Amino acid sequence: MNEPTGNRPGGFAQPPAFKSGRRRIRLGLFGRSFLLIACLMLVSLGAWLQIVFNIEEGPGAKQLAQRLATTVTITRSALIYAPAKVRPALLLDLATKESLRVQPRATDDVLEPLPHSTYWHNISDEIRLLLGSQTLVMWAVNQVPGIWISFHIGDEQYWLVFDRDQLRLASGRDWLGWVAASLLLALLGAAISVRFISQPLSQLANVARQLAHGQTPTPLPEKGPDEIRDMNMAFNRMVRDLQQAEADRELMLAGISHDLRTPLSRIRLEVEMTSMSDEARQAIDEDLAQITHSIGQLMEYARPIGLVPEHGIDVSRVLQELTERERNHTEAMGGTLRTNIAPGLRAHISANDLKRIVSNLIENARRYGRSTADDQAHIQMGAHYEGKLLVITIEDEGSGILPTDVPRLLRPFARGESARTGGSGAGLGLAIVERLLSQVGGKLALSSRVPSGLVARIELPRSATGQLA
Repeated sequence: MNEPTGNRPGGFAQPPAFKSGRRRIRLGLFGRSFLLIACLMLVSLGAWLQIVFNIEEGPGAKQLAQRLATTVTITRSALIYAPAKVRPALLLDLATKESLRVQPRATDDVLEPLPHSTYWHNISDEIRLLLGSQTLVMWAVNQVPGIWISFHIGDEQYWLVFDRDQLRLASGRDWLGWVAASLLLALLGAAISVRFISQPLSQLANVARQLAHGQTPTPLPEKGPDEIRDMNMAFNRMVRDLQQAEADRELMLAGISHDLRTPLSRIRLEVEMTSMSDEARQAIDEDLAQITHSIGQLMEYARPIGLVPEHGIDVSRVLQELTERERNHTEAMGGTLRTNIAPGLRAHISANDLKRIVSNLIENARRYGRSTADDQAHIQMGAHYEGKLLVITIEDEGSGILPTDVPRLLRPFARGESARTGGSGAGLGLAIVERLLSQVGGKLALSSRVPSGLVARIELPRSATGQLA
């Protein structure tokens, strides 16, 4: 059992509870990879649109202007050389088959100019260059939509009206739909690609989490790309080796415990039957008790951690049952154990592991937390909620510890200064507590108590209200 040092510093404040800082959004591999690819897709799509627009404003505009100018020239020539009685039939044929309407131009026509853009400005300039500077190009005339281009036959002025749909002019809404569809398909492809990469890693993380909690992990599928298959095969082999090593360790420790306890019991019996002084017999008994206690600590530290229950356990009930036994043991040694346990406390931790944690801390207080007034252990234990935490405190009236000694005392086989001069234990008590708490996301904090003593503070994640294990 880890024990505090004999030095007594002045009281210092308890370490603060978990700091509640600003919550940050944490993205996994899938989220980060998806955002990266999505950003690259947006940049690529923006560059592609810029290229398309540049092509449309240059060669595309020139090509459309030449097409319109050629149509106007041909229509004008056809009307000039057609006999007067044939012209109505020719105009009807152009309107029905080619969607070209020829209308007379009047001075009072209401004109709507082309949209203000580089694309239409290039088209207008090119048409005037081909048909003459006096040519008018309008977006609508008399509120009739179309592409209106003026021409003349002698002194008569006409309009040639092109249907916009026939010219296959893309509107802003069309462009927006194409861009949205392209972006949606690109993001869908990115999500599928990233999923293929992140899914094996997610499976690996899940089975590693199961292994860390003492569960038997589900074997990973040994298929897929070479790198994923090799990784899964290596992990499955590692799991099998760890399970075999765990089984061998348990068998070895059980054998060592049996082989050591049997001769110790025989030595104790022989000491009781041997005629020797009471002082010598008591010294041997104390040595044997220390060896037995050290063996118990080693077995406790090597014992596998219990599975975390799916539902939160009733911590209040477990602590009440434990303190009844520990109170009797403490009072038999001349000390006291007072409790203040709030009802209805729940946490995700094995009942056996919780008993091991609290029992080790109470034993530590009984051994090394004796009051300087009467050399007896006076222990106080409390349990309550603090926000999202379940807090269990165990206080004694013995010696405090230096803040710099806390990390060392939480390491296996580390003991305080007083343990070097007669204290028993292998220095595993606090290490066992730290190991059990780390498996369920808990923490152990040690601090001095004012005016004297030690405070052991256990912090466990609070379990949501629900079915009890």
